[in-house]
Amino acid sequence: MDISLMFPLLLLAGAIGLIIWIVASGADEKATVRASLRQLEDYEVQNVRDQELLKPMSQRTVAPLMERLVELGKRFTPDGYSTKVRGRLLAAGINSPDAVDRFIAIKVIGVALVPVALILVFVVLAMSGMMALVLALLLVLLLVLGPDGLLNRRVEERQAEIKVMLPDVLDLLVISVEAGLGFEQALDRTVASVPGALTQEFARMLGEVRAGSSRADAMRAMEKRADVPELRSFVLAIIQADTFGFSIGRVLRAQADEMRIKRRQMAQEKAQKAPVKMMIPMVFCVFPALFVVVIGPAIINISNSF
Repeated sequence: MDISLMFPLLLLAGAIGLIIWIVASGADEKATVRASLRQLEDYEVQNVRDQELLKPMSQRTVAPLMERLVELGKRFTPDGYSTKVRGRLLAAGINSPDAVDRFIAIKVIGVALVPVALILVFVVLAMSGMMALVLALLLVLLLVLGPDGLLNRRVEERQAEIKVMLPDVLDLLVISVEAGLGFEQALDRTVASVPGALTQEFARMLGEVRAGSSRADAMRAMEKRADVPELRSFVLAIIQADTFGFSIGRVLRAQADEMRIKRRQMAQEKAQKAPVKMMIPMVFCVFPALFVVVIGPAIINISNSF
């Protein structure tokens, strides 16, 4: 595409965006005024249209669009996909009731933008050859698999945070229990003292217990949400201690020592993997530049001598 035509198109797009923003701002201000008037005793809505206009613009436009996108996404997704997405969202720490619907709507929008990306590469940018195919493939993969990749990345980061925090949190629990507090009181003290993903799970578990669930069921639900092997081991140890009447303090101290050893082993494993991971950038990035600097002048001298 000619560069001289891109500048007017950008100006047109900016003008359209500015008009949309002005209209949306005016609509929101009108909705605010109507909401204020509705609170007055003498103000009554005359018809159905005015009643609908009292709602915010986002509720009148975005919410119906999201519902249509969710319906379209659920129609083409396989059975059990929503359940799997809900489990991954819980593992990522996202507990919003409409999080699954938002995720499915984002997936549908990404798939719908695939033709736009292809038109951008092959028509607007007028690219051709292998470079165009590679760029188009990257854009398609980003639009289709991008939401899943971001969600999986967030789940992995949260699970890693729980693994790192678990030994320190168990140490605090050991100190609190040995000081005379009960297990749930020790959890309350730990949740209030240490912010993080693990204490968020503990807080939700305590809320389920206070809502009427048994401690074993609440801890199993927490372990299932987090999906961390170290946390699963801790939950099984606490449940067994409750079942057979073992001392909670001794079980917690044993679990803290074990989790500290596992964290040290995990750090050693990462340290041993570092040289292997460094080989790829060294072979393909560092060594070629080094060869050019060291061997390049010698090759030039040899070629000039002949």
